[in-house]
Amino acid sequence: MSNTVVNFEDLPGLVGKDLGYTDYREITQDQINTFADATDDHQWIHTDVEKAKEGPFGAPIAHGFLTLSLVIPLWSELFDVEGVKTKVNYGLDRVRFTNPVKAGSKVRMHSTISEVTEVKGGVQIKTNNTIEIEGEERPAVIAEFLARFYV
Repeated sequence: MSNTVVNFEDLPGLVGKDLGYTDYREITQDQINTFADATDDHQWIHTDVEKAKEGPFGAPIAHGFLTLSLVIPLWSELFDVEGVKTKVNYGLDRVRFTNPVKAGSKVRMHSTISEVTEVKGGVQIKTNNTIEIEGEERPAVIAEFLARFYV
C-alpha cells in the first residue's frame, strides 16, 4: 500500500491516476453483527452462523452496505489532499455488489481517479473503486465515489 498525498493545486492533473491497492483487512463476524445492530438488518444470512452454513453461500456473509462502507476508510489509506479546509464525502454515482463477502474473508480496495471537476469553492473528484476478496476472481463491490475538497 502506498498513500498518495497531494496539494489542492495538483488535483486537476490527477485524472487517470492509479492510486494502487490498500492492505487486506479481515471482515469478522463481530463486525457483521455490529453492523446488523446499527442498521437493524438481522437477516439470518448475516447473523445466524449455523443456519447460514446451510444457506446459499455456505457461511454468513457481510451486508453489501457494510462492504460498501469500507470505501471511506480504505480510500483514506490511499489518498489525501493537503491545503484544504474541508473534505466532504459527496456520495456515489454507481454501485454494484458483485460477490458476497463471507465472514472471515479478507478484502482490499483498488482505486483510480477518473474525473476532477471544479465546484464552487473547491474541487470534486470521482474515483473508480473495486473492493476485492482475497482468493476470489470476482470483486465484492464496484463503486464510483465522489469527494469534494474546499479551500
